Amino acid sequence: MSALDSSAAGKRLISLLLPDLGMGGAERVFLTLADSFAQRGYQVHLVVTRAEGALVHQVPQGVVLMDLAAGSESGSLFKLVRYLRKYRPYALLSTLDLMSSIAILARWLAGVKTLILVREANTPSQMPRAGWKKVVERLLLRWLFPRANILVAVSHGVADDMRYYASIDSRRITVIYNPALPDDLDVLKLEQVEHPWFAPGQPPIIMGMGSLVDRKNFPLLIRAFDQISSQCDARLVIFGEGEQRSALQMSIYRLNLADRIILPGQALAPFAYMARASVFVLSSNLEGLPNVLIQALASGCPVVSTDCPSGPREILDDGRFGKLVPVGDADAMAKAILGVLAGDHPMVDTAWLDQFRIGRVVDQYLAVLGLSDQEGLPRK
Repeated sequence: MSALDSSAAGKRLISLLLPDLGMGGAERVFLTLADSFAQRGYQVHLVVTRAEGALVHQVPQGVVLMDLAAGSESGSLFKLVRYLRKYRPYALLSTLDLMSSIAILARWLAGVKTLILVREANTPSQMPRAGWKKVVERLLLRWLFPRANILVAVSHGVADDMRYYASIDSRRITVIYNPALPDDLDVLKLEQVEHPWFAPGQPPIIMGMGSLVDRKNFPLLIRAFDQISSQCDARLVIFGEGEQRSALQMSIYRLNLADRIILPGQALAPFAYMARASVFVLSSNLEGLPNVLIQALASGCPVVSTDCPSGPREILDDGRFGKLVPVGDADAMAKAILGVLAGDHPMVDTAWLDQFRIGRVVDQYLAVLGLSDQEGLPRK
């Protein structure tokens, strides 16, 4: 662990806790929050169970990476206790259920006054767990989460699920959307993209983006595209990496669509690609508040989304700003995509997007922590 920077003496220390720095939505959100807190004058620690993952080199300037060097999340408990006793942060922010449970236990064992803010990013009742693990998960949520000082849900749907599934008093939960939209969005949309399919004059692009895992249900998007492919000259691009890459690639080959569907990996300029796509499609079975859907809207790309629990309906204002289709329904998805390609799609109200901008979200986090944004000093 690194020593405290002497220049930060007297400033409030905000710590953010993660298992690692893999390419997940929670990791990206915490990097964004850490950067914003540091820019506003707070001392910031990004505390990780292990300093590894694709985003480990993207820790913002001014943020101290604190590596607990533990072999697993559960093995980090006592190292986190020692961290809390040594640095005594004003607040510790945690996300992901197991790490949040560990944060609450560590604060109790450390005997410090650090505020614990738990951010719930998914609908817990819908998260796939095998057998006894689901029972343990629910018990931990019901017993530990109410012991956090602050509970944040990333959408009203997630908040409703926490009330139902974990029996948490609704008055304890604050809904704060994700900081999905940067201030320089207009510049990012104009970045260069390298893939020739996105060049002017090419066939329309249907785009998906996310981890290639079961809950994102990209096989559904591929099945919908298979129906579309015989009716229009379009292409499908799915950005992301994950355990399902091989299975998705095999499905593409079986459908003889290898010349019309590609899986190019991570997008280095996601806003620029979205700005050049004809339609963005979210095919997920489960979400909390999908940043990519917000970002596609802000990039000017029409969207089609499954009406999965819980974020898409809130983001699209009950379908006012994009088409919602039933989860798992390839026919409905194909029909909605064809409608968008034919010009049948609404335009988003830019004022609606303000609630997802980084500055506004950071203001809300500082407010629930009882802090101002002036050089890390407490609110008077």
